[in-house]
Amino acid sequence: MFTGCGTALVTPFARDYTLDEAALRRLVRRQIDAGVDFLVPCGTTGESPTLSRTEHLRVVEITVEESRGKVPILGGAGGYNTAEVIELAEELAQIGVDGILSVTPYYNKPTQEGLYQHYRAIASAITLPIVVYSVQGRTGVNVEPATLARLAGIKNIVGVKEASGNISQMASVIQLVPPEFLVLSGDDAVTLPIIALGGRGLISVVANEIPTEMTQLVRSCLAGDFEAARAFQSRLQPIRMAMSLGTGNGAIKEAMALLGRPAGPNRTPISPLSDDKKAKLRAILEKAGVMG
Repeated sequence: MFTGCGTALVTPFARDYTLDEAALRRLVRRQIDAGVDFLVPCGTTGESPTLSRTEHLRVVEITVEESRGKVPILGGAGGYNTAEVIELAEELAQIGVDGILSVTPYYNKPTQEGLYQHYRAIASAITLPIVVYSVQGRTGVNVEPATLARLAGIKNIVGVKEASGNISQMASVIQLVPPEFLVLSGDDAVTLPIIALGGRGLISVVANEIPTEMTQLVRSCLAGDFEAARAFQSRLQPIRMAMSLGTGNGAIKEAMALLGRPAGPNRTPISPLSDDKKAKLRAILEKAGVMG
């Protein structure tokens, strides 16, 4: 269900920083029309830590409504407090998501056994498929390959969004988990190598801006056409690198605005790009040939 290219959706805001429901509906429809394989609302790319519970549920509800069953929806439900994560996951299940993406607890740096018990508790509370999100650079804790192998033994824990940045670890994960367990890249830049190792797709940030191109890259990789995939990789790499011009998804929303797909501002603590960085971003997009 969650194989291929999924988009970690941004959350559009109006100028007054309220949820822009009309822009969100346009974003979802545009993604589906571009051919993405699934959608991921309210992950960290969607600025979920800044959303109220009501906003979080509304974003997911709109995504489910606009998708109309055309693509699966993997709703974000992760965090520090296991009980609160379970409560949120149960509410998302009632809305009609097809699965849950759950980032590791942050700040408290649980042990590997703590991580196992956290995810086991979530899996015991809901019947939906769960994809673990491992991103040590942002949470301070790594889900080690042996722990993922244990978690893969739980029926409804079906995959991992692997964003450790460690190719060796990704290879170990793929070797240790069952063939049906989904190993998805959580980093646009390493999509090609992780699929070459046996990964099954990507949860993409850059697909907010260029969904067609990112979907083509993933599909070329999955088809084993690595000559075409390398060509996409070479063309798109400058755009991915340009995302480092801002923190969080500051550069993503700016790029969307430049491409005529505005998603509004970011909520603090993400700050807007400076004028010189906006100019650099525009030049990169123009050189890559993605601006109309």
